[in-house]
This record gives sequence, C-alpha cells and structure tokens, in this order.
Amino acid sequence: MARFFNIAGPCDPEYHYMLPPERRLPGVRELIDQRLYFVVHAPRQVGKTTACRALAEDLTAKGRYVALHTSCETGQAAGRDVERGVMAVIQGIELDARKRLPASRQPPDPDAGVTPERRLEELLSRWSSELAPVPLVLFLDEIDALLDETLIAVLRQLRSGYPSRPQGFPQAVALIGLRDVRDYQVHVRPDRNSLGTSSPFNIKVESITIRDFTAAEVVELYEQHTADTGQVFTAEAKSLAFELTRGQPWLVNALARQVVEKDVRDRALAITAAHIDAAREALILRRDTHLDSLIERLHEPRVQRIIEPILAGQMLPPDTLSDDIAFAMDLGLVTSGPSGLEIANPIYREVIPRALSWVLQETLPIPRAPYIAAGGALRFGKVLEDFVAFWREHAEFLLGRHPYSEAAPQLVLLAYLQRIVNAGGTIAREYAAGSGRMDLLVRWRGPAGEERHALELKVWRDRQADPLGRGIEQLGGYLERLGLATGTLVIFDRRAQAPPLAERCGIQEVEHGERVVRVVRL
Repeated sequence: MARFFNIAGPCDPEYHYMLPPERRLPGVRELIDQRLYFVVHAPRQVGKTTACRALAEDLTAKGRYVALHTSCETGQAAGRDVERGVMAVIQGIELDARKRLPASRQPPDPDAGVTPERRLEELLSRWSSELAPVPLVLFLDEIDALLDETLIAVLRQLRSGYPSRPQGFPQAVALIGLRDVRDYQVHVRPDRNSLGTSSPFNIKVESITIRDFTAAEVVELYEQHTADTGQVFTAEAKSLAFELTRGQPWLVNALARQVVEKDVRDRALAITAAHIDAAREALILRRDTHLDSLIERLHEPRVQRIIEPILAGQMLPPDTLSDDIAFAMDLGLVTSGPSGLEIANPIYREVIPRALSWVLQETLPIPRAPYIAAGGALRFGKVLEDFVAFWREHAEFLLGRHPYSEAAPQLVLLAYLQRIVNAGGTIAREYAAGSGRMDLLVRWRGPAGEERHALELKVWRDRQADPLGRGIEQLGGYLERLGLATGTLVIFDRRAQAPPLAERCGIQEVEHGERVVRVVRL
C-alpha cells in the first residue's frame, strides 16, 4: 500500500512516512523501569500521540508490561462537573483497553459505589492488582483538556495511589499535553489561578519535551518518499523545507504533501526549492486547521502580550509574566533565538502578521493595475507614494481601532503591500523582540526576472531620539546581506507631540556610502 505524508492524527507506519517515534523521547523507558511518573509536553502536531502510542504498544508486545495509551479529551465536555469528567476518563480507559489489549488484560468494571473523588484511583488499584506481577503503565494523553476541579480530582487520585505501585497501582504514569503540569491554569478559588507549590501531581520527577525534526531528519523523512516512489527531492528543496519550518513536524509533512499530492504528481519530475516555496504560499493562503488553531490564539491576552512586542520590535515590558512567555513557547508560537525572543519559524513569521492584517488587506480599496508597468515590472516607487497619501488620510482611524495597537503601523503597511504583491509576488519578514525594527523583502516576478525591494520599518516613540541614523545603519547591513544597492527606511512617528500627519509625511532620498536610501516618514 502506498504511503503518504500525514497531517491529521497519529502516524501509522503502514500508511505514513514517519521517523522512529521513540527517537524524540529519549530516556522514557528508563523512567518507566524506575517506576516513575512524568510529563510529556510539546506543542500540537509534533508527534506526542504517535510516539507515546507506539511506545505503549511496544511495551505490551514485549510482555514485560501492560501499557495503555488513552486520551482524556472527552472529559473536556464535562466542564466543571467532576463526576462526569472523571467518568469520561475512566470510559476512555475502558474503550481504548478493549481496542488495544487482550481480554485477559483489560480493566475491571468501575465500582459505581465509590465517590468520583476516588473512583479512578479505585479502578487503577484493582486493575493493577489483577495484572500483578506484570506492572501496568498508563499514558494519559490530552490531560490538559480537563478543566479545573476535574483536573485536580484526577491528579490527586493518581498521587494518592502512587505509594501502592507497582502491585497495587500503575508502575508508571505519563501525563501528555501542551504544557508541564505545574503550569496548568485552574480556578479553584478566587485567590488562586494555578496549581501552585502544593501541586496534586508533585510526584512527577521529570518533564520531557518532544523536539522538532533536525535537518537530517527532514532529509530522512523525504527520502522515504523517494525510496517508495522514485521521486527525488533535490538537496536545495530539502534544505529550504527545513529552513522554512525549522523542523516543525506538521509543517514538514504539510509542505511535502502539498508538493507530491497536488503540485508535482508526476513521479518522474524532481521536486525543487521552487516547488517547496510555492507549497509554502499555498499553505499560508489555505490556512489549514493547524495554522488556524494557532491564529485563534493570537487574540488571547496572554499570547498577545508576547506576540505584540515581537511584531513591534520592542522589548517585552519588565512586568511580563514568565508564565506568559512559557505559554507562548509551549504553543510552539515563539522560541528563544540568537536575536532574542522570536517567532518559531519563517512560516509562522509570515502567517501571524498576515492573519492579523487579513481583514484590512481584503477590504482595502486598492486597484493593483496602477502599480504594474506595461511590461510587468512593479512600480515600487508609486506604491510608496500612494501609501504616504493613504496614511495621511486613514492613519488615525486605523491606529485607533487595531487590536494590536503597538504593532498597528507595521501591520497596516504589510496589509497594503500584501494587497498589491498578491498579484505576482511575496513578502518575507524578519523581526524579533527588542530588535527595534521589522525588515521586509518584497519579491516580485518581473519581466527581467525577480525584483527585490528591501524595507526596514522603525517606530519613533516618546523619549527616543530620531531613529533615522540608526535605521540607515541597520538597513545598510540588511542590504549588504541581500546584495542590494538601494532600500527603503520607513519611520512611523508615534510620539504624542509629533507634527500633524499632513506636515510630517513625505519621502526623501539619502545617500549612505555607495547606496541610496529612500526614507519614508509617516
């Protein structure tokens, strides 16, 4: 049976191209052998379920343990109803045990006479006793789907039974979710919004994060397709796929799936870097479920508190909660890079500002035709001139209404440019917290080949010096890296006492060494 690149649900080696799942879970077998309880946490769509399910099946097949992987996701529907939530977890265990374990290894019926606060503990205790001397190992996936008191009830029952392991309780339990258990948000009392130091799961000894693919693993995955079909990914294509995704597993698979199933179905044709780049644009425009789920997070206050300064190039405020940073990292949205806190990979770096400016981009009354010359070249100078006029007229309205107010100027310009270049080009973006700028590279498919127009965006705020000099220096470094002779510096004046828009908006050219810089003040 032909295999394919999977972007939905756990991987199955019979149907999907996949890497050895346990490779990214080093040391887990040792934790199980040592009778320890632990947490496995990582962003969505990185392979947590695939790896843990495969490990459970292997442990059971070898006969040393009875291991079960199950999900707590159905418990979310119970909300704060503890009895329904705990029963949902128990029913999930029963259902998955019937699917994956022989009849002699399945759990007993739960005792309905036991209170919800002890029912899971009682079931696991009797099940472990019946299995003895073979120990029970339990992988509880989607543990963070449980809410508030239900989560507390489950964790406390696991802690209560812990001393009885392995003959009277599971030898090892793995909690699997987006976050480390110490960070789960609950609202049990008005004065407490976290599990706190007296965590009901303080018996866990380690938290394991499943890493993204390495560059070598992206090559290994893609070469499985070549081995099965004969279709080759060029070295440049594999390198670009890793560069765009930074190894995020869903993105790695999604790019390849777009190319081999939709764009280059002829297996005799090699897949090039150009095909990977086209697939990137298709994913961004289509906004599959994975990308949409990330985009939905952007308007959560704790996520916005991290993403907005990054977009604006600002330092995070000193009172930023470390938990908010950890939350954004656990979602896979940001990472700590060489330049500081930054968006996790180039695809997310493009998706996020495009999502935040999409409504404006789609509703801007801008005809594209005036910006495309008769021969097909982009009239970039006119694009900037018309944006200056647009800014004079609409800036106050747009800045006052954008939810990401600190990054609003950059997002408005991005929407304007994207609206125009969608006809035949792309925009690459570079930005990070504390960088003080956003760098843009507009690529346009012109009649003489690809045109490239580099911009640096800076914001002039209160109690700051005019960023002109520093901006020209930074732009010069960007142009040198790109091998370009000219570029554009855009300065948004956000000072409280800035001159009126009609007076401050304009364009001038400044010489910087052998380069000419176009300075746009807004």
